[in-house]
Amino acid sequence: MKGLFPIALSAAWSLCAVSRAQTRAPEPPSVRIATVPLHALTGGVVFVRACVNDLADTLNFLLDTGSGGISLDSSTCVEFGMPVVPTEKTIRGIAGVRKVDFLYGARLKLPGLTVDSLDFHVNDYEILTSVYGIKVDGIIGYSFFNRYIVRLDYDNMLMEVHTPGEFRYPKGGYLMKPLMTSLPIMTADFHDARDMNARFYFDTGAGLAFLLSESFARDSAVLARKRKEPVVTQAEGVGGKMTMKLTTVKQVRVGPYRFRRVPTFLFDDKYNVTSYPFLGGLVGNEILHRFNTVLNYRKREIHLVPNRFHREPFDYAYTGLGIYFVNRQVLVEDVIPRSPAEAAGFRVGDVILAVNNDFSNNITSYKNMMQHAGGRLRFVVSRNGKLLVLRMRPGRIY
Repeated sequence: MKGLFPIALSAAWSLCAVSRAQTRAPEPPSVRIATVPLHALTGGVVFVRACVNDLADTLNFLLDTGSGGISLDSSTCVEFGMPVVPTEKTIRGIAGVRKVDFLYGARLKLPGLTVDSLDFHVNDYEILTSVYGIKVDGIIGYSFFNRYIVRLDYDNMLMEVHTPGEFRYPKGGYLMKPLMTSLPIMTADFHDARDMNARFYFDTGAGLAFLLSESFARDSAVLARKRKEPVVTQAEGVGGKMTMKLTTVKQVRVGPYRFRRVPTFLFDDKYNVTSYPFLGGLVGNEILHRFNTVLNYRKREIHLVPNRFHREPFDYAYTGLGIYFVNRQVLVEDVIPRSPAEAAGFRVGDVILAVNNDFSNNITSYKNMMQHAGGRLRFVVSRNGKLLVLRMRPGRIY
């Protein structure tokens, strides 16, 4: 008799659901209301340009399904005199927990669309600005995505915004049914020492392919022991910089799509950002930008269709060189011991003036050139007022 009650309850709920479905009016069709250009950064991360309230200036917002709200940079709020309100609320990032202020009841203005009554939390995004070499004024997350159906078209670098309603997904592809809190949580299979299935954040704001918490990797014993020693590297995110390890796993599968030899960060998650043991880590936009994506949060659906980036190779290069855009200069802030950068003679405080023959001072261009393992790179560097030429050959993480 113990087993009968749950089954009977489930059957009653199913009958109730059928009855409701028969009486519910059909949804009106979804309508496209805005098309917004996307702009690419390293790691597959993208941003859009938008205005806040009545400001004439256009601001840069990263698109981040790993954000549980919508936010503004604290220096942007100071620059434009935005009336922020101190609160006791906190957010968690990779490097810690921070108390945040809020800008309440604000408007976000995109081309062809104004979104009212948004509560922006205010955070310091100086680290993101220095990583990407553009002013990061804010992050668009759940508070926006939950109001609409959003299509990210990486083939044409466009974001389409549609009203909620009956939406016709593109033919083919894969319809994912993520768990939804304020963040989408997907399941994925991956293989290294053995096959695993686990839950991960679906995180378009993460400029990496795959991340595992060290606790998950250790307790699951999923990583093969016979492997090249993981390299030490620097990663950045909300809250600051963190030292991580970088290796590869043999395969990651998203629905029916398989990716082999995937670069994988191992993260000592001191603040439990990845919610272990509920989650194993996250899948980032170095994988996700390989799909044109429809985010339908209200129906708890995400649709993926492979695009022109689907088969592009992953970045396996390793330099151990941490460069940031600070005071309009590309500055060396980290040199990992026993790395190719240290062997080449780099020092913290060096200013990079050129890579090969590129004197553009564009940190994204420089990073792209450093993403080729085995290639020879020539750097023109300013150190204590003197010009130096340093040569480096990026290593390989496998």
